[in-house]
Parts: sequence; C-alpha cells; structure tokens
Amino acid sequence: MKTRIILLITLLSFLGNAQTNKSFYNIKITEISGETIDLNMFRGKKILFVNVASQCGFTKQYSGLQKLHNDYKDKLVVIGVPCNQFGAQEPGTLSEIKTFCQANFGVEFLMTEKINVKGENQHELYKWLTSKEKNGVKSSSVKWNFQKYLLDEEGKLLDVFYSETKPNSEKIIKYLN
Repeated sequence: MKTRIILLITLLSFLGNAQTNKSFYNIKITEISGETIDLNMFRGKKILFVNVASQCGFTKQYSGLQKLHNDYKDKLVVIGVPCNQFGAQEPGTLSEIKTFCQANFGVEFLMTEKINVKGENQHELYKWLTSKEKNGVKSSSVKWNFQKYLLDEEGKLLDVFYSETKPNSEKIIKYLN
C-alpha cells in the first residue's frame, strides 16, 4: 500500500511539473508584419534567436545572420528579435526596422515584433530561453544586443552565444554541420 501511495505521489508530482514546463512550441510571438508565428512549423529544424538592434556596434552581424539563413535554410531558421533595452539602440517603428534591415543588409530571414528580452515585461519567449526551470537546460541573462540562442530540431536549448560570437563562428557552425 505504501508503495502505491509513493508511486501516486511521484506521478502527480511529475504531471504537475510537466504542466509548469511550457513547451517552447506553444509560445506566441508576432512577426514584424503583424502575423502570428506558429513555432510548430519549425519542428525538425534548428532555430537561432537573436535579439537585434539597428544602431548597435554589432549591427553588422545582420550580414552574417543573412548568410547563415542562406547557407543553412534547409536545417536552420534564423529569427531576429528587435529589442530596444540596451542603450536604446532600436528606437524605430517596426516598419522602419524592416526597411533598414532589408535596405542595408538584404535581410530575408524572419523578424519578430519588438519585445523586451529581460526585466519585468520580459516576453514569454525570453522567459523560456533564459530560465532553466522552463527550458530544462540552463539559465542565462541577456547581456546585450545580438545575443544568440540556438535550439535543436525538437525545440530544446542547445547553447547560448554572447554578442561577440559572430554568426559564422565555429561555435555556432559546429551545430549545423
């Protein structure tokens, strides 16, 4: 009888934790054009999330991100996430951001709405990316623009890369080959 009670408590505990660990694919985020992005459509591909800014010293990384998109589009989805939380370096409207990225860097990869990646109003996506409790791998904090989060084909966090890590870095490419 004690064994059954222990098993029941363990099962209930597991189910409770499973409900609090929200699946990455259930998170809602909006494309820069206003359409809702269904993250489920990226199952089977790696995803690289990058918080981006148009007036940052790392802005030239847009070119490298576009090259990653071009070179690995069969197995990688690059998603730029505009954010104005670091030095107010992304002050533009969504239309201005989209125009800037396309005109200056030929950006064709997916871009989202402008969000908060840290703090009290942190978007659910970045709550998941930065919390071990939610992503099951590790906790991190977003330090600056162009920090990168790489997920595997099943939506599991693989690694975090700080701004200094260029998109064509071996640290990233090794996951794609």
